[in-house]
Amino acid sequence: MNDRLKALADAGVSIWLDDLSRQRLTSGSLADLIQDKHVVGVTTNPTIFAKAISDADAYAEKVSRLAAEGVSTDEAIRVITTDDVRDAADLFKPVYDDTEGQDGRVSIEVEPSLARDTEKTNRQAKELWEAVGRENVFVKIPATMGGLPAITATLAAGISVNVTLIFSLDRYRAVADAFLSGMEQAIENGHDVTKIASVASFFVSRVDTEVDKRLDALIGTASEDAAKALKGKAAIANARLAFEAYEEIFDTDRWREIETAGAKPQRPLWASTGTKDPSYSPTLYVDNLVTRGVVNTMPEATIKAVEEHSEFTGDTVRGEYDADRKVIADLERLGISYDEVVQVLEDEGVAKFDASWSELQDTVTAALKGAAK
Repeated sequence: MNDRLKALADAGVSIWLDDLSRQRLTSGSLADLIQDKHVVGVTTNPTIFAKAISDADAYAEKVSRLAAEGVSTDEAIRVITTDDVRDAADLFKPVYDDTEGQDGRVSIEVEPSLARDTEKTNRQAKELWEAVGRENVFVKIPATMGGLPAITATLAAGISVNVTLIFSLDRYRAVADAFLSGMEQAIENGHDVTKIASVASFFVSRVDTEVDKRLDALIGTASEDAAKALKGKAAIANARLAFEAYEEIFDTDRWREIETAGAKPQRPLWASTGTKDPSYSPTLYVDNLVTRGVVNTMPEATIKAVEEHSEFTGDTVRGEYDADRKVIADLERLGISYDEVVQVLEDEGVAKFDASWSELQDTVTAALKGAAK
């Protein structure tokens, strides 16, 4: 096992792969990552599945069968994605058992168009959970205002949840509250909470993308030097402050009462950790977010970059909170509103999720038509 990846895992960071395909499953690629690269979980999304289906012929036989059965595009998507997630969950079952349910998890996402519809999100979360039929699966639910009560209801039904699309600190606190309420209700409903888990996926690189764009607009003004000094700082500061909130939330009497029933805390998950700016280190959002008790879900290119280049010494999150608050305050002084940035990112995130789903539908529709010829 590579020393850098092992060091990251030993520092308390669970390494998850942000990718899944039938080809990864059948070729042994995913098994190799588990064996050799310390990968202990997988996240998926519609874009990942669309790319997998369009790039490989590994689905040809299944698509042909589904086309012959005359299923709809959405039914085909459900079969293809739940089959892949189920098989991946089986592959990760030893990790799940060895870590007592903390890792060995595979995520599958509710339909993005439901992001602001509580009732439909809750219903589809249950459908996906039952369709996959594996206890080491996470159902991904977005952290929109409509998603928050669905998160609580899904957990209360005994279903593990990956809360996705978190950008703001206020929304993160609301997500944590939804988690606590869900676990309290799960206990009341008689569920074994030792089997229920959750992660809160805090998106990282997109924060810098939006903030840096605004900082670049200040080049050539009196604020140029201050703007340049803040580039590439907002995303890490935001994530660290989310971890500070996590420490506060899970050091309360409310949590300790839930914990006595055997519940595990909702771990922070760093998502969108591949760098978008080529001038930044490819491991920027890994090296600077190292602390015990978190997940970092990475595309394989980022895992490889960590393996080859990563440089960190111990914990790089705790103890930096005052400096991180100063970053946000300095941005505000330059006229860059934190609240505006995170709202723009959430709105764009929901729109991107919708576009990804449409892309997946188009891909599967084309595949079904091609197989029917």
